[in-house]
Amino acid sequence: MNAPTERPEPAELADDPSITGRTISSNPILAFTRLMSYLALTGVMAPMQATALVLRIPLSKTLPRIYHRICCRILGFKIVIRGRRIKKGPVLFVSNHVSYLDISVLAAVVTGSFIAKAEVADWPFYGVLAKLQRTVFVRRERNHVGKQADEIGDRLAQGDRLILFPEGTSGDGNRVLPFKSALFAVADRDVNGAPLTVQPVSIAYTRLNGMPMGRAIRPFFAWYGDMSLAPHLWTMLGLGRATVEVRFHPPITFQELGGRKALAAHCEKEVAAGVSAALKGKRALV
Repeated sequence: MNAPTERPEPAELADDPSITGRTISSNPILAFTRLMSYLALTGVMAPMQATALVLRIPLSKTLPRIYHRICCRILGFKIVIRGRRIKKGPVLFVSNHVSYLDISVLAAVVTGSFIAKAEVADWPFYGVLAKLQRTVFVRRERNHVGKQADEIGDRLAQGDRLILFPEGTSGDGNRVLPFKSALFAVADRDVNGAPLTVQPVSIAYTRLNGMPMGRAIRPFFAWYGDMSLAPHLWTMLGLGRATVEVRFHPPITFQELGGRKALAAHCEKEVAAGVSAALKGKRALV
């Protein structure tokens, strides 16, 4: 994770121009209702997904998207999609990473699995959910990169669609951190006789209850630094309705750019521009 970062208190939010004259507070009744609804949904659908995986039926690939769509409704997220997402065939989606909330947002609009750091597999509750979505877990050490690249490549060759967070950690939602190029090497392959498609994706948390979010509000949704998960989740659950913008940028291939570093740099530039445009309220893709 990043270096410890202080999280603004509600009293400090008055300095944010996006909420001048307004106050923000977390409603514990709303938080409790959403949490219970989320747990009830998970209690019903997690066993269904586990059964689908054991039986190896196609439902195991589509059920997570249904689950996350409902989760987003429970959480009060309005997802705005811009650009054209690739809907068929194996794709490596490359996105910035703001929060654990990104998982439900992206999984609600893309049928696929995630590439996550190995520690996630051991997380209580979320680790189980990650495994049920057939997440590929990767380690940072160089001696693991080759084997992990092969595993990711095999999943893509089987027609899977994978989502990569190349920053390697979550950020504050106001900017995009440098992309690590190591895992971009998996894009150097042909699938069914054609180069693998890579699509950059930008995700940005832009509004709360219809009002533009500023830097002071965004940490209530971004999860980074030394933030504790449980208090962060509880506060977020009681904040009302948030707008999340997901921008799909023009697809590219490894062969078009000629190398993993060039591909990583291209995706970082596209994603950063998309986040900046979303936060500024620009509708068209840049």
